[in-house]
Amino acid sequence: MKRIQAACICQTLHFLLKEEVGHGYAVKLVKEEVENYKKSLEKNRTKYKIVKEAEQPDGSVVIQIIKQYNQSPVGNYLD
Repeated sequence: MKRIQAACICQTLHFLLKEEVGHGYAVKLVKEEVENYKKSLEKNRTKYKIVKEAEQPDGSVVIQIIKQYNQSPVGNYLD
């Protein structure tokens, strides 16, 4: 028999600008989307660690994140 002792997932997320709206408004929407994503992690009680968050020259945002996989224990992945 096997049991998961620790599990996390590594992701790089690119929050892109919407093309059908003006640039300034698109940047604002991206920032709101990033904040909503972080709030959803908190709301779902997902343990996570943002490794890197970088705003791109066009205003989009790239986030490198390590987060809890399902409800598995995270071990020392987030230390």
